[in-house]
Amino acid sequence: MVNHRLDRLFHALADPTRRAMVERLCRGPASVSELKEPFAMSLPAVVGHLKVLEEAGLVTTSKQGRTRTCQIEPNALRQAEQWLAGQRTEWERKLDRLGTLLEET
Repeated sequence: MVNHRLDRLFHALADPTRRAMVERLCRGPASVSELKEPFAMSLPAVVGHLKVLEEAGLVTTSKQGRTRTCQIEPNALRQAEQWLAGQRTEWERKLDRLGTLLEET
């Protein structure tokens, strides 16, 4: 089954800058300027990364006056966790079957 939302989510998390932004936002909301601080990049580059995170559903933004504030969308992270847990369960089941087969031979 193709899950485009999950594809976008993992694509967004594949970039170390975006992962760092997600890690920062897990501590609480931040303005775009605050998210830019640790990176040696232009504001448009930061906004580009945020756009990818928003399209993946990982981040939401709101604007008050001239300040754009970003916050994490925890349900998107849960979707990734659930997928990974399912994969782990499947591989553990396969490894258990392999272990049983090896013990029998």
